[in-house]
Amino acid sequence: MPELAEVEFYRRRWSAGHGDRVRAVRVHAGKPLFRQCDPARLVRGLTGATLLGSEAAAKQMLFRFSGGGWLGLHLGMSGELRVEAPAYAPARHDHLILVQRARQLVFSDPRMFGAVRWHQGPRPPEWWTRLPPPIRSAAFTPAAVGAFLQRRRRAPLKAVLLQQERFPGIGNWMADEVLWRAGLHPRRAAGGLTPAEVRRLHRACRTVCRQALAVIAGAGGRLPPDLNAHIPRSWLFWHRWEDGGRCPRTGVPLVRETIGGRTTCWSPGRQRPS
Repeated sequence: MPELAEVEFYRRRWSAGHGDRVRAVRVHAGKPLFRQCDPARLVRGLTGATLLGSEAAAKQMLFRFSGGGWLGLHLGMSGELRVEAPAYAPARHDHLILVQRARQLVFSDPRMFGAVRWHQGPRPPEWWTRLPPPIRSAAFTPAAVGAFLQRRRRAPLKAVLLQQERFPGIGNWMADEVLWRAGLHPRRAAGGLTPAEVRRLHRACRTVCRQALAVIAGAGGRLPPDLNAHIPRSWLFWHRWEDGGRCPRTGVPLVRETIGGRTTCWSPGRQRPS
């Protein structure tokens, strides 16, 4: 599933259309992606509107249009945004296409776990403004993290890190990366961390988010050639997928098992059970 940095990567792809008018809209209206909006209203509202700007938060994106239009996109498990040529012929899994003079903005989702939302009004919709504060914001403090862990004190750390109401944008690989860098075992009970460990977790969350945005989504507004082009081999990221993979810091073989319903990878050389 696309996570914080991948979502920002795809948002920046569509930024190629900022400032241009939407000449036509193509939708697969009967698909599950449109369960949270009326496709007919979406098409009416977008046709003739100009894409003014966009932003990403957590695992969602918001695109702002003239006439008070707000398009919300969630990529689900397999969604992606692309920019295609004006003469592009839609493929089977292209469920939403915004046709502009010089390009087509395509939302493709083979597994259709994503979502399309539409709102018209002078202000952003409530489903956007009620999203939790970003991990890189001032509201994401060690105290807030510690209090959240205590409310879920019996749950394993890995499962808690995937809860979007406190850790927005963090998914499976980022949670493993955070715990590996913090030196915390994914099965540790959330309520069992010391204050120093909570601070380590907080710091690792912010560091991984900042670095992932820089190397995956691109630094200084530059979009990398592909999602993972510049991720260093020193991250757990590359090694967690490999059979027989080893910890890039200790050289100890990595362990993989299911925790909280998700495949989880950790290093016995760095992450002790207690």
